[in-house]
Amino acid sequence: MGQTFESVAPATGEVLGSFPRSTAADVDRAVAKAKAAFEDWRLVPAPERGNILFRFAELLRTHKDELTDLMTREMGKVKAEAGGDVQEAIDMSYYMGGEGRRLFGQTTPSELRDKFMMSVRMPVGVVGAITPWNFPIAIPSWKLAPALVCGNTVVLKPAEDTPLLAERFVELLAAAGIPDGVVNIVHGYGEEAGDALVRHPDVPVITFTGSRETGIAVTKAAADLLKHVHLELGGKNAIIVMDDADVDLAVEGIVWSAFGTSGQRCTAASRVIVHRTVYGELQSKLVAAAEGLRLGPGWEDETDVGPLINRAALDKVHSYTAIGESEGAKLLTGGEIAENGGGLYYRPTVFGDAEPGMRIAQEEIFGPTTALIPVDSFEEAVAAANSVRYGLSSSIFTRDVNRAFRAMRDLQTGITYINAGTTGAEVHLPFGGTKETGNGHREAGQAALDVFTEWKSIYVDYSGKLQRAQIDNV
Repeated sequence: MGQTFESVAPATGEVLGSFPRSTAADVDRAVAKAKAAFEDWRLVPAPERGNILFRFAELLRTHKDELTDLMTREMGKVKAEAGGDVQEAIDMSYYMGGEGRRLFGQTTPSELRDKFMMSVRMPVGVVGAITPWNFPIAIPSWKLAPALVCGNTVVLKPAEDTPLLAERFVELLAAAGIPDGVVNIVHGYGEEAGDALVRHPDVPVITFTGSRETGIAVTKAAADLLKHVHLELGGKNAIIVMDDADVDLAVEGIVWSAFGTSGQRCTAASRVIVHRTVYGELQSKLVAAAEGLRLGPGWEDETDVGPLINRAALDKVHSYTAIGESEGAKLLTGGEIAENGGGLYYRPTVFGDAEPGMRIAQEEIFGPTTALIPVDSFEEAVAAANSVRYGLSSSIFTRDVNRAFRAMRDLQTGITYINAGTTGAEVHLPFGGTKETGNGHREAGQAALDVFTEWKSIYVDYSGKLQRAQIDNV
């Protein structure tokens, strides 16, 4: 009998289940199954692969309430957000199911007579998918749905904090008709199962969502075999509030973006860059809104903010309160661990009078903390927004259409919102960031297909003679 680990509810400390702590040998077995299954799965017509994803979406829809409830317990999200997480997987599965009847390539005229040319997408092989705990149903769907519809097989290594949700995800895929061996799951820790998966010679594609530091380690470990590596890493996202903004709308957007999912989102708004003319008004309204949020278990209807995922996360978030105060930022509200039935809660925290170069304005905190940065102009606001190493999401609240379009052009992020918060992606546009948020790939939309396919160019010469492009057409 091998080693195991437990899944624990962050709101109560209740043990929800015990799971195998997978080893390199377990990864070897999972990869071998996936490699064997690939030989037939790649030949299943893409529309049929898409039909299985449609059936999976229907099963997710049928089991949405069950999965929502389980997520409030295992991950800690409040009901509305947990339901949105599941809905994202439903939407992604429907969308990628449709790609089974598209997967478009190109046809183009040849330079020569009696010659036909086209390009097609080809599956790559076994995909190693390493997923985080903060979107435990949505993010696996972002990775597995496009990988599967393209004809790849998968070994999934979910986060050790949410193994039960990952098990249900894979069980529902099997119920939808995914053949044995096409999707395999290994549990456990990154330095064991995750590292073995990244280094495995029979896994040509790695898709990883997590921290910048781990993303760098994944890239280095995969480099010797020149693997395809897709990274979705950190964010230090800013909301800009200009002097002509609807301040009440901006506060709503900030509260949702900074404190939703207890700030445990790569798109969380942990910086708010505010024009001085509205700074006082926005500060007072934001502090009041933050102090009105109710902490509690995610399954309770009146809860606004759930627990953090584990003790290490709670300690990290609390450490940044001390850092912010030591840097000279003004703690306006929050900044303390909240005693609540043994759960891992942190009070929504707002710093005022922060400067762009402070650590609380530069480093990803991944908790319910945001910092207000006063500025005097649009140009100063954009410069402050762009001053971080990350480039995932950005937002501006303004009534000036010219400013809005300049922000769309000048903000160095993969996602920009106008008069909305920094979170809330839809599945039919690419999702991902610039700079150190990733390595140039995208999830969602048709852009996701590029991670999981190779282009093949095909030339058909029906002239009955040897024709040499660039020579015989001169």
